[in-house]
Amino acid sequence: MRDTEPVEIFGALVVLLFLLAIPILVILVIVGIVQFNKLRRLDVQCDGALGDIDTLLTKRADLVPNLVETVKGSRDFEASTMQAVTQARARTETARSLNEKSAADGALTGALTRFFAVAEAYPQLTATAGFQQLQGQLADVEGQLQFARQYYNDSVVKLNTAVTTIPSMWFTGVAKVGKREFYEEPDEGRRSAPTVQF
Repeated sequence: MRDTEPVEIFGALVVLLFLLAIPILVILVIVGIVQFNKLRRLDVQCDGALGDIDTLLTKRADLVPNLVETVKGSRDFEASTMQAVTQARARTETARSLNEKSAADGALTGALTRFFAVAEAYPQLTATAGFQQLQGQLADVEGQLQFARQYYNDSVVKLNTAVTTIPSMWFTGVAKVGKREFYEEPDEGRRSAPTVQF
């Protein structure tokens, strides 16, 4: 009778370990599913935010030909300024990578800024309803672009934080999600403080 007692104890231990392992495995599976879905959701959110930027860049680029047509009526308007805007617009259409899009965005933003600065010297041009309407539309799109850039970068912060912290980082390979680059602001000069000399 004593010989069967160790076998019974061993059997009871195996059953107890099995009963403890089931809830632990269930918890691990649930954590895995939650983390997988979190990573995929953040990745899709970044894709959507970048798509919003692309849409707004296209919308802004589509307004440029109308702006150029409006200015063509003013014969003495600087041709080099119009050419810079046209070239910057063309660059936005060929940009594919995030860095190329950001650089093209910055080039078009800078060209449009210079364009409107030069246009100030032509009151007969700036007084036309068509020019004012286009200027307002471009300003509206630029405001939306600024928000879209910020939203994308906020989304990237969330994704990159999840990718580099426990427990999400253990599921990046399964979810096929990695860190993303930030969208650089197109005009770096706006962020730096001006130098003042006395």
